Amino acid sequence: MRQSGRKGKDRPLSVHDLNELLLICSLVLLIAVAAVRISSRSGLPSLLLYMGIGIAIGQDGIFNIAFDNAELTQVIGYAALVVILAEGGLGTKWREIKPALPAAASLSLVGIAVSVGVTAAGAHYLVGLDWRQALIIGAVVSSTDAAAVFSVLRRVPLPSRITGVLEAESGFNDAPVVILVVAFSTTWPTDNWYALIGKIVLELAIGAAIGLAVGFAGAFGLRHVALPASGLYPIAVMAIAVTAYAAGAIAHGSGFIAVYLAAMVLGNSRLPHWPATRGFADGLGWIAQIGMFVLLGLLVTPHELVHDFWKAVVIGLVLTMVARPLSVVLSLLPFGMPWQEKALMSWAGLRGAVPIILATIPMVYEVEGSRRIFNIVFVLVVVYTLVQGPTLPWLARALRLGNGGEAAADLGIESAPLERLRGHLLSVAIPQKSRMHGVEVSELRLPRGAAVTLVVREGKSFVPLPSTVLRRGDELLVVATDPVRDAAEARLRAVGRGGKLAGWLGTGGG
Repeated sequence: MRQSGRKGKDRPLSVHDLNELLLICSLVLLIAVAAVRISSRSGLPSLLLYMGIGIAIGQDGIFNIAFDNAELTQVIGYAALVVILAEGGLGTKWREIKPALPAAASLSLVGIAVSVGVTAAGAHYLVGLDWRQALIIGAVVSSTDAAAVFSVLRRVPLPSRITGVLEAESGFNDAPVVILVVAFSTTWPTDNWYALIGKIVLELAIGAAIGLAVGFAGAFGLRHVALPASGLYPIAVMAIAVTAYAAGAIAHGSGFIAVYLAAMVLGNSRLPHWPATRGFADGLGWIAQIGMFVLLGLLVTPHELVHDFWKAVVIGLVLTMVARPLSVVLSLLPFGMPWQEKALMSWAGLRGAVPIILATIPMVYEVEGSRRIFNIVFVLVVVYTLVQGPTLPWLARALRLGNGGEAAADLGIESAPLERLRGHLLSVAIPQKSRMHGVEVSELRLPRGAAVTLVVREGKSFVPLPSTVLRRGDELLVVATDPVRDAAEARLRAVGRGGKLAGWLGTGGG
């Protein structure tokens, strides 16, 4: 890292330096939070605004902070990506993603191979890069970005099958891409492609096994141990997710697939104080995104980007118009998806910070032309995110894939364990589109051992009668003994989705 001219030389961080650092960081965070408002109104992904902040305060910017530590950026980027994948996994609903897993796995393996090959060929023959640089770029940009996909797709009302495939793909494809980029950066040339494929499969299998094991063990512990403060549950959940990453990486598996699967297991396990946990994870995810994108903006040298701008545009055209559509079509052939869905998935292969972080790997290993690789990837991500992000909702409407149906909103249920009483207190919030509206308390048909003890309506609370009719916006307090806690929550969710006839009409409780 190069110091700015004001410092002059390296020295230990003093309290005065700390005060300045805290002031700058807090101001950057406040500006970034305000940028979210601009992003939501303009349709631009917030990652571009965050990188813009980094560029503005970096070299050639307002504060002229000269920063070129690619290794530190890679380390911090990996840490931020762990948090982002954990937050994404916690928000992924198993019932939506389960049907999408085979298609997502195919996109993450077959699709990656096709995308790397086609993009690398374009970079070699059209731009003139040597094969090593072309393959590195092809591998780097073939990974869709979890932060970009999670932030953009959850604002676009798409059918659950499409969002499930795209979210799972963004969670799964980081692992094989990291292996490819490291291989191309360290062991080039390689003739043993079968060994490389075997290594990818083995690391994915190890990471998946460790992630699932850690997730289920952590969920079991959190559901059966009453912590002394509700604020400890969010910390424990994030610590379990990070444990999955570290254990997977140390075991020579994929830590990224491990943290995503562990978080997904935790997110679908109906843990105590779940709304607080989701809010905490969401906040950490925002901090990770802001820090990662600002740091990436600091690392780039703006005046160097001009020389590689058109190379990035050409490679991006090959990736967006040829490689991505071809990889989607070939990898999804066995699943019989309509062409409209394939077209949208081709356009929704959003890139973000992940490719830029991966572009620091050849810089760390001092690959020839690594700075050019980084500049090309940076420009490609910025240009095509500007194009794809805002136009995705328009394309969804043009293809008539917008989810305009009035699907019932799921209930918000928070659980607090009552350890000494061997029971649970469920706090149930009835959203506006819930089909629990108009249902009488007796029609909930809760299992024996569970009962609605209090209703809060318009700021006033009362003890309900069996004939009390529930309304939108009500909050219920349900007490359930430990043996029937899961059955009670499943029944409440089923009524929320299917109304008073849930169960009789086949509405499940998951």
